[in-house]
Amino acid sequence: MILTWLGRLTLYVAFAGAIGGITNQIIARRTARRAHAVLWTSVSLAGIAAAVAVMQVALITHDFSMAYVAENNATFTPLLYSITGMWSALEGSLLLWSLLLGALTLAVALYYRREASDAVVGWATTVLLSIIAFFTFLMMGPADPFLRNSAKVLQGAGPNALLQDNPLVAMHPPLLYTGFVGFSVPFAFAVAMLITGRVHDRWPLEQRRWTVLAWGALSVGIVLGAWWSYQVLGWGGFWGWDPVENAALLPWLTATAYIHSVVVQDRRGLFRIWNLSLAIATFALTVLGTFFTRSGVLQSVHAFSSSTLGPILIGFFFVTVGLGVGLIAWRGDRLRSPVGIDHPFSREGLFVANNVLFVGFAIVVLLGTVFPLLYEAVNGGQVTVGTPYFASVAAPLSLGLLGLMSLAPLIGWRTADADVLWSRLRTSAWVALVVVVVLVTAGVRRPAELGACLLAVLASGAALRTLRGVVVSAHRRGSWTQAWRSPSTGGMIVHLGVVILALGIVTSTTYASRNEVTLAVGQRTIVDGQLVWFGGFHHVKNSLESATQLLVRVDGHLLRPAITTFNGRNSQSVGTPAIDSNSLRDVYVTFDAVGGNGSTSGAQVQSNLPAGSVVLGVTVEPLLAWLWIGGLVIGVGAVASFSRRRYSSEVGS
Repeated sequence: MILTWLGRLTLYVAFAGAIGGITNQIIARRTARRAHAVLWTSVSLAGIAAAVAVMQVALITHDFSMAYVAENNATFTPLLYSITGMWSALEGSLLLWSLLLGALTLAVALYYRREASDAVVGWATTVLLSIIAFFTFLMMGPADPFLRNSAKVLQGAGPNALLQDNPLVAMHPPLLYTGFVGFSVPFAFAVAMLITGRVHDRWPLEQRRWTVLAWGALSVGIVLGAWWSYQVLGWGGFWGWDPVENAALLPWLTATAYIHSVVVQDRRGLFRIWNLSLAIATFALTVLGTFFTRSGVLQSVHAFSSSTLGPILIGFFFVTVGLGVGLIAWRGDRLRSPVGIDHPFSREGLFVANNVLFVGFAIVVLLGTVFPLLYEAVNGGQVTVGTPYFASVAAPLSLGLLGLMSLAPLIGWRTADADVLWSRLRTSAWVALVVVVVLVTAGVRRPAELGACLLAVLASGAALRTLRGVVVSAHRRGSWTQAWRSPSTGGMIVHLGVVILALGIVTSTTYASRNEVTLAVGQRTIVDGQLVWFGGFHHVKNSLESATQLLVRVDGHLLRPAITTFNGRNSQSVGTPAIDSNSLRDVYVTFDAVGGNGSTSGAQVQSNLPAGSVVLGVTVEPLLAWLWIGGLVIGVGAVASFSRRRYSSEVGS
């Protein structure tokens, strides 16, 4: 009871801090007085942090007098999953969202505290505080995380079974939310620039750093989500074009376009309207993604349950889009560029192609995601848009992007000198040709895979050549710190990460073998060159779960695929895959069925098989581990790009 009231009080403090900050900023703009952004933002953040602390105390102590705790926690829930329970359901996830947003807003206020009197900073702070006010208002009303539980219960339902089976649940949502929340900053400054009319200042490039930070967090978050899906869901894949997966991908695509095109604005004065539109669209897509995951309109293993937030969130989305379109139309006369693109094959011309690919694919993904909703609204029936639709566009898009990554870092601004380009590309081209010959000799015949490998080598060569130039320059000047903080370093590291990730995806999906084998105890078989042996059953039972594990050896490594029944939540049973992974291949083993007339393991029963035998799903996927390595490299590159020194013209990404 006390925690319930205390939690609500902290939300009121957070909301009051946001409203006070907005009022203070407006008065300061009208009276030319000093604004106190840091003070009011600190008050709001303190309220949100206190609310989070109250929720964590309730979860860790299993205070079932709070409805949220009773629905998402139990006395047998391990400490890690008690803590992560805060973002396991709708209301608690908004607490995490607001905490990250408040922390980011305070970081912005502190970073620009010496420019607090600048109108652009003032309006941007106002917009950020308004977003905080919106989300805290949601928690004060329709999404209250501190509702009291009217029933007296001694045991809670526990977290969803899929959210207490892998520690990645502690990393994937926070990073994903950090990415979503981070896009509030370029949006806020875009609105501020349009309100003040100062669209020619340094602010677009200044916001590139904040966008890179958000983009990096979202990139790693998406990769960790794919890894979590791969390890937990038991289907052997990592990306299913699920609507909620698409909701995270959409702002990533437009943010990637923005990060590249804003460099052209700084260098050539181009793309002013385009860049402001991308900043606004990226934030709007995060709001739309929030609507998808928290309204119940889309069915997904990643989505939260149905709620009453749908109309409010979609209304906020339309307000965001309407505000952006209105401001751009109002300031249109100031946004026109005095120059154009001199040559289609110059660096800025390739950046245009880059943007067309990213934004075009975002439109394709958006249409495929919302089409089932529109179809149901118009015709009353249900239809699904599956993987073939998205993959048919994703494959050529990926090849096109690898091609652009091969050329853009090497080609000049405004002109295209074929001789200079070839001199820079020549070594990589010969290496790529040798790689293709080796692959053809080894039996690879598919043009798409050969093309991907060819372009991957070229893109890697372009990135390494640029990095070599940075290192040589830093060595001459005697400063290795300069190499890390060079504007080129982060972008080229990201390019290398993308190449590694792309090769992991291409090889693992193209050459994966999926098999089902039936084995009795003590039997063995060969699956795609892997020796698989079934040694019997092992039963586990404790306060958290009961599981029937299979003892399976793959090339001498013991794996334990299982059917696990977690206590609570109506005793949900889920398949728990086991994975033997190394740098060359993954062997993914699932417990698919058991023979006989009945089973207490929760597994599917096949009566036509001998009792005691099992059906194993065995998937062998080459080089899949490099997908996760590529994601890590992308994160490192994003950190390097954020920490770079003041921008200079040597940017090459």
